[in-house]
Amino acid sequence: MALNGSRGAQGEPMSAHSCVGRRRFKIPESVLVVIHTPALEVLLIRRADVRQGEFWQSVTGSKDDPGEALTQTAVREVGEETGIDARAPGCLLRDWGIRNRYEIYPRWRHRYAPGVTHNLEHVFGLCLPARAPVRLNPREHDAFEWLPWRAAADRCFSPTNAEACLLLPRFAGAPA
Repeated sequence: MALNGSRGAQGEPMSAHSCVGRRRFKIPESVLVVIHTPALEVLLIRRADVRQGEFWQSVTGSKDDPGEALTQTAVREVGEETGIDARAPGCLLRDWGIRNRYEIYPRWRHRYAPGVTHNLEHVFGLCLPARAPVRLNPREHDAFEWLPWRAAADRCFSPTNAEACLLLPRFAGAPA
């Protein structure tokens, strides 16, 4: 499947996981996982690769392989970015059925195959029984905070992430 009509050097269609030389590009299909407690406290993590401004977000990440199940992507990314096991007893990972197609920020387009400009994001919620210890990968994130859901929405740099935080009471079955 070619993305956005992208073609490789020989004119062949480029797939989501194409390589140029020995470089492997990110697949433009990802998950956004809103990690929260029953009290609607939301875990946000701050990107380490952005020095201008405060880029706070929920867990995000691309599929490793086009055949990787979205739930598997969510579990893997939560573990890699926070050290939290989304399959631990008492945890509930749910696909919210929300899909966001957005333009990839220009500063991060080099991670994708040439010509790829948009990403398809799948929104999940992960309810933990209580706040959990967080172990960040310092190459990706350098701080974390647990915030009430409205404050978390205000803190998110991504509009789709902010919207997901605002939808949390509905998906968590709690009054807003």
